[in-house]
Amino acid sequence: MSRKAIEAKKPVEHDAPTAIRLDKFLKISRIIKRRSVANDACSTGHVTVNGKEAKPGTDVRVGDVLGIRFGERYSEYEILSIAEHAAKQDAASMYRARA
Repeated sequence: MSRKAIEAKKPVEHDAPTAIRLDKFLKISRIIKRRSVANDACSTGHVTVNGKEAKPGTDVRVGDVLGIRFGERYSEYEILSIAEHAAKQDAASMYRARA
């Protein structure tokens, strides 16, 4: 069997991403329902990552703390996992709300 044939039979490994764009994480985790709204919230200074104001393209990783301010309400979330896609029932397991 040729080397090419052997390589073709190997299973393709899809590693979980180690970082993801902030606006995409907010959408996938369903903290914010639409990516355009997440993008706007980041662009207008309503979102922080580890205490620093963050733009939509900021990479976030497991362990980062997100702060989100909407009007008078402020919420913090710790990132527990990162995925490119998440089913609705699995989305809440991607983060933990902090008191």
